[in-house]
Amino acid sequence: MTETGDAHLDAAQGWEDSARAYIAFQDAGDVNRTLLLDPVMLEQCGDVRGLRVLDLGCGEGRFCRMLAERGARVTGIDLTPAMVREAHARGAGGGAYARASAEALPFAAAAFDLVVSYVTLVDIPDYRAAIGECARVLRPGGRIVAANLGFVTASAGWLRDDEGRRLYHRIDRYADEFAQVFDWQPRELMPDPGRLEDFPLRIRITNWHRPLSAYMSAYLDAGLELRSFLEPVPEDQSLREDDFYEDWFRVPLFNVMRWERRRAEAEIGSRMSEVGGGNSEA
Repeated sequence: MTETGDAHLDAAQGWEDSARAYIAFQDAGDVNRTLLLDPVMLEQCGDVRGLRVLDLGCGEGRFCRMLAERGARVTGIDLTPAMVREAHARGAGGGAYARASAEALPFAAAAFDLVVSYVTLVDIPDYRAAIGECARVLRPGGRIVAANLGFVTASAGWLRDDEGRRLYHRIDRYADEFAQVFDWQPRELMPDPGRLEDFPLRIRITNWHRPLSAYMSAYLDAGLELRSFLEPVPEDQSLREDDFYEDWFRVPLFNVMRWERRRAEAEIGSRMSEVGGGNSEA
């Protein structure tokens, strides 16, 4: 992990260069998503039948297709051309895809019922602008469901004892905001690399650490109200016995939040008047 200088350029180029490796990683099975986050994200999205859904940073379109299968009208955007091309190729009518920046969405206000950000904000240089844009394109009462990396973005990893057992995470500069480059091979994050055991390509991308308070302030400043906050651990308790999954139980790696765009004050006042009028007539 190294810090980086020109954040926007590093982020865009890193994802384009890493697209092939990332897609292979998803196809082989990213267990952080399939075992840990998918059930929570789907639960927080709820019944999506007929809803207009925006997937912010959709990658190759995996979660878009999952939502489309559940009846959503999905639009996926990503800044990486290779990802958008792959999402188009795999879409088969399961959604619309466009190359766009989360910091300046090419959609009208109130165009969507639900915005999904699936471990995306950590990759976006101007996360405040992106959150503001998510709020803008939501209808009043619409929801944002966002999974993101937690405090571990400020961690130098586990300190281990002489026998390799985990002791604790080493945290530093948690209150700062900074960009950093992560460089790994997909097999390093897989319990069973299988056909990726000898896969030569690497993923080298720029992520950002921000304290949780910075994200929370950005959501609140955008006029959003928090409805749910989770730090997922697996439902399958048998995974505790597997050294690969111990991280998930010892220290949650992710948080998942559900936010709602406040309804217009005039709408709220009208609804309250209707309720009040009904009571007076009774």
